Amino acid sequence: MEIGFIGLGTMGRGMAANLLKAGHSVVLHDLSKAAASKHLANGASWAETPREVAASCDVLFTSLPTPADVEAICRGDDGLIAGFRNGAAWFDLSTNSVDVVRRLYAELAPRHVELLDAPVSGGPAGAASGKLAIWVGGDEAAFERCKPCLDAMADQVRYIGLIGAGTIAKLVHNCASTAISAVLAEVFTMGVKAGVDPLPLWEAIRQGAIGRQRTFEKLGTRYLPGKFDPPSFALRLVHKDLQLGLQLGRDFGVPMRLCNMVGQEVQEALNRGWAQRDSMSFMILQQERAGIPPIEVPMDQVNAVLDKD
Repeated sequence: MEIGFIGLGTMGRGMAANLLKAGHSVVLHDLSKAAASKHLANGASWAETPREVAASCDVLFTSLPTPADVEAICRGDDGLIAGFRNGAAWFDLSTNSVDVVRRLYAELAPRHVELLDAPVSGGPAGAASGKLAIWVGGDEAAFERCKPCLDAMADQVRYIGLIGAGTIAKLVHNCASTAISAVLAEVFTMGVKAGVDPLPLWEAIRQGAIGRQRTFEKLGTRYLPGKFDPPSFALRLVHKDLQLGLQLGRDFGVPMRLCNMVGQEVQEALNRGWAQRDSMSFMILQQERAGIPPIEVPMDQVNAVLDKD
């Protein structure tokens, strides 16, 4: 199959590279052709517009920042809808809105184009290494037909259900992830203010029942070293994901008190001008409220704890 890939940002560049490594023929498009330079050198082709990508491919992947970007790339004379082949499959790898993917699915179905929502989880490192989860909603036959392409990008590819199911799974995951970070900030500052130094406190709790499940592992990447720049995943993007999940809760009448509180935390961090900092940077707010100095454990000490495993 000729594969199209649009969006060579933090996540997309690694996934597109892995398609090429697997020997697939890939046609690329991005706002910046420079983003595709390494891929083009490795055998990919370039298309000037989304329409050209859709017209040349049987299966298409998009990896874009927001639902608005996904909709925008469809529209107009140079949009995807103007170029799709009959019987094409489009996998949107973005973290999207359930309403958007279902609306686009309904719009494309009469044109004999299958849209599948296929958000990913694993971060930039996972996108590059292939240690990635892809959760797919949509037509199961289209999923099975294109699964070899998905397997080239991820080691955990799962069909979840009908259109929107992949997006729901991703929003459940990301809302939980963000809420857990907020809880960790609260209890960790309590321990520090009560008199325990940050490193031995973290070393202790990560070996408890929850710690053995690696729930606390992420504290070592950003929070303990106090390193939130440059981001591995920007705060503005986790804010977008969280708001999509909260909207889903409202749509189905599900109370989400903790996640709403976390939403307020993330918004406060955005108001500080931290949109481009790492997604965990909002945890600094709890340190300030607790009145403790910034936590800045040297990374070599963090790694020394990890190396004991």
